[in-house]
Amino acid sequence: MDIKIPAVGESVVEALVAKWALENGAQVSKDEVLCELETDKITFELQAEASGTLEIIVPEGETVKIGTIIGRIVDTPPSSGPGYAPPASPAARKLAAEKGLDTSKIAGSGRGGRVTVEDLAKQTGVEGKLSPPVVRSEEPAPYAALRTAPEDARTRRVPMTPIRKRIAERLLAVRQQTAMLTSFNEADMSRIIELRGRHKEEMKERHGVPLGFMSFFVKSCCEALLEFPAVNASIEGEEIVYHNFYDIGIAIGAEKGLVVPVLRDADRLHFWEIEKGIADFVQKIKENRLTIADLEGGTFTITNGGVYGSLLSTPILNPPQSAVLGMHAIQERAVVRNGEIVVRPMMYLALSYDHRLIDGKEAVQFLKRVKELLEEPEELLLEG
Repeated sequence: MDIKIPAVGESVVEALVAKWALENGAQVSKDEVLCELETDKITFELQAEASGTLEIIVPEGETVKIGTIIGRIVDTPPSSGPGYAPPASPAARKLAAEKGLDTSKIAGSGRGGRVTVEDLAKQTGVEGKLSPPVVRSEEPAPYAALRTAPEDARTRRVPMTPIRKRIAERLLAVRQQTAMLTSFNEADMSRIIELRGRHKEEMKERHGVPLGFMSFFVKSCCEALLEFPAVNASIEGEEIVYHNFYDIGIAIGAEKGLVVPVLRDADRLHFWEIEKGIADFVQKIKENRLTIADLEGGTFTITNGGVYGSLLSTPILNPPQSAVLGMHAIQERAVVRNGEIVVRPMMYLALSYDHRLIDGKEAVQFLKRVKELLEEPEELLLEG
């Protein structure tokens, strides 16, 4: 049967064959992972729909159109009888061809009876070394330095992956097509830290997920978005589209780039549902199970640079959304309370917004409201 690049979304037209999980000629079981594919939005794994022998047609590193046949799974021949040729590893096939050997006469010790280079060496006495590979410099491997470069080269060149190219295009478009500004504030995290300490384990026992910081931010932003609808809106042509729902994108760092899966109707979710939703997204990303549907349709985004140690930054818009909130690292700082200098766990907040749609006053007031809700979160916790 043919192995094809599947359709994963209307806007996705091609995919990169990032990595084959098995070698050409390997025995494959149904539902076994065959390869890892990468589009401009997601990375996902392709599984075998039948058992048999893998025949690779498109090698790693090539980008092909949706629907392209990249390999086949052929029925495994019987393990004995006339004309039977046991499968051989690519290296063994190459060595056999160079030495004029017939692999059908070699007993294979590899998985599924596959003939290895070691089998050839032991049973025929040939030296188990291959001729140096011919490297075409015009077709560099995507995840390694050019092999034609000298060992002491001070630079290396690798093609951009589809995801990285798409990120670059979107970031450049945001700068060119929006009037992005950023407003800053800071929040005293004392109350949230205290509440989280009291309820963290209880939530984990009842719902299987601990209480984190992000659920407080999601709840606070949903409340503030209700009061400032322009921050939850977007521009389409010459019209402003106001969204009467709150689909909150949560920026999550993945191995190959940032992805922003969306919590649907986040204003209706309980704290534990928000935390579980985020945990599920993280697991999906690790297992390459994130879908295009997980990424579409957000109205507002929250990104947390604090997990990487960022103290202050300017988050960039996630189009077509008109605003994004940036969280940062919590740091104990001296602040003035009731005329006295005290130490408090403080976090800088940053709201980037499209000034074409959101006035500076609205942006400042929105961020101030988020700050107020974070500093007095009991109401949010009771409602959630």
